[in-house]
Amino acid sequence: MASTKAQAQEKKTLLGRPSNNLKIGIVGLPNVGKSSFFNALSETDLGKAANFPYATINPEEARIPVPDQRFEWLCELYKPASRVPAFLTCIDIAGLTAGASTGAGLGNAFLSHVRAVDGIFQVIRAFDDAEVIHVEGDVDPLRDMEIIQTELRLKDIEWVEKALDALKKTGRSLGNNSLADKAKKEEIATIEKILKVLTVDGKDVRKAEWNNKEIDVVNGLQLLTAKPVTYLVNLSEKDYVRKKNKWLPKIKGWIDANNPGDPLIPFSVALEERLAGLSPEEKKEEEEKAGAVSALPKITQAGYTSLDLIRYFTCGPDEVRAWTIRKGTKAPQAAGVIHSDFENKFVCGEIMSYDDLKEHGSEASVKAAGKLRQQGKPYEMVDGDIAYWKAGA
Repeated sequence: MASTKAQAQEKKTLLGRPSNNLKIGIVGLPNVGKSSFFNALSETDLGKAANFPYATINPEEARIPVPDQRFEWLCELYKPASRVPAFLTCIDIAGLTAGASTGAGLGNAFLSHVRAVDGIFQVIRAFDDAEVIHVEGDVDPLRDMEIIQTELRLKDIEWVEKALDALKKTGRSLGNNSLADKAKKEEIATIEKILKVLTVDGKDVRKAEWNNKEIDVVNGLQLLTAKPVTYLVNLSEKDYVRKKNKWLPKIKGWIDANNPGDPLIPFSVALEERLAGLSPEEKKEEEEKAGAVSALPKITQAGYTSLDLIRYFTCGPDEVRAWTIRKGTKAPQAAGVIHSDFENKFVCGEIMSYDDLKEHGSEASVKAAGKLRQQGKPYEMVDGDIAYWKAGA
């Protein structure tokens, strides 16, 4: 029984880079609305929205503020001179076409750009528009999703086979005695398991069960199908407003069958483009007139969550700021996001939860209620913590 207990207590390693500076890439076939979505999301025209394949070749990057009611409330309370919300870094990547894994179109460049991001917004076209050509000839979201899944998997299979070949070449002389040899054998076994998941099981890497040692190997390979995906279905404004589209149930069915648990968010690039350039007041008025609200806040938050990101706050009259960290980050590393000295010379953190501050109304009342806690190095940060760090000289 003890071993099961130990396993239950073992902390699950997260898939992906162990970094707080994570990026999400906008992926899809050409002309599905990626660059227009990126423009609306970042309120710029960086993405060169154009009605032909490969209008975007070099990926464009934007930092998008993540909407957060808690941040707004803290700014109301502290009335700071400076307000810095949490950001999601978003990258607009060129359209992928069938055959990309073998280098067709801009295949190789495209896949290296996807490899460099940590999560994927997959934009799927479910609107008919004779003005906007479809690279495959007609609108069929399920076929488009199959193309992308196939291309990403094929590239992963190629990379995994290369890694396996290289390891096996060096592994021929492995004995059984040394720890290094055992570790190498375990690594080979894990890579063989990854290859089986992709080929025999026909699954994306992120949908298989891995233990912590295996996750370390998976992370080392930077595989495309290990990255979290949020499916964004681009509807006509009319369909988005009436919340109906013939493809939506079929898309949901495809996700449930192929990648169960992945989020699906319908939105309308046509509506978002109209709202993008408006002031907050005009936007509200336009949303009321249209009978639908922008999906961008929901999409931004979904992207942030898919990367296992949380945030903590530092608050005062000078600045209220949200700091992005990955789930499971301990106090010294969270402090280090502000400055490396805070991590290297970490003494402790004075921490209160957002909920306690909201309930009691001021720092002094939180303190009086005994809810301001001193936390040391082992403390794992919780989303919404408000922190004051103490560091040695």
